[in-house]
Amino acid sequence: MSQTATQTPAKTYTYEAMFLISQAVAAEFSAAITHINEILARGHAEVIAMKKWDERRLAYEIKGQKRAIFILVYIKATGEGFAHIERDCNLSEKIMRTLITRCDHLTVEEMQAADGRKELEVEAKLRAERAAAPAEPEQAEQAEQAEPASMDEAADEE
Repeated sequence: MSQTATQTPAKTYTYEAMFLISQAVAAEFSAAITHINEILARGHAEVIAMKKWDERRLAYEIKGQKRAIFILVYIKATGEGFAHIERDCNLSEKIMRTLITRCDHLTVEEMQAADGRKELEVEAKLRAERAAAPAEPEQAEQAEQAEPASMDEAADEE
C-alpha cells in the first residue's frame, strides 16, 4: 500500500463567535483584538467579519467584572480548528467568556455586510489616545475653574 493515499479535505463550516472581554483588558483594546485574531489563526480559521457588538452591564458578575465588551466574529473553520479555538479561549486570561455556534442560517455575503474591522481599528486608536493623555482633561478643568476666579479678582480690583 502507498503512504501517499489521498486525504479528503476537512469540511469547513461557518461559525458565529461572541467574545466577552473585560473593561480592564479593553484598556489595551488593540491588543485584545490582536489576541482574538491570534486565537483564530492558531485554529486555522478564516475571519469573514469582526465587529464590536456592544459594551454593556452583565446580568451577573464574571470574574469580578460587572461590565464587558462584546466582540462578534464570523469565521470559517474545520471541526478540528473549532476545537482548538474553543480550547484556547477557555485557557485565555484575556477572554472572559466565549460562545461559538454554527452559522448556517446566514450567507457569506450577509456575514461580510456585518464587518466592522475598520471601526474596531478606529476605536482602538481612540482608546489608546485617551489612555495616553489622562491628565489633560484634569488640566483643562482646572484651567476653566481658574478663569472665573481671575475674572472676579479683576472686577474686584476696579
